[in-house]
Amino acid sequence: MRARIYQPPTPLRPDPLMGWIGSGDTQAQVRLSFPTRDEAVAYAEKQGIAFNLEIAQPRRVKPKAYADNFRYGRIENWTH
Repeated sequence: MRARIYQPPTPLRPDPLMGWIGSGDTQAQVRLSFPTRDEAVAYAEKQGIAFNLEIAQPRRVKPKAYADNFRYGRIENWTH
């Protein structure tokens, strides 16, 4: 099976005002997600798409509260 590689229709160009690099190609903004790794691989192989599989890492959220800035016994330096 031969994989198709996406070629953008126009090259990237700098924005005249801000100088940011961009294009009018919306396909560069497309991201696919699947519930399982196997479904993602099967879809890509069926469509003949070259793929790069990224496994999402679990996020650890450390709860913070504004009141912690003023708590008694605080060890961190005041940053204001």
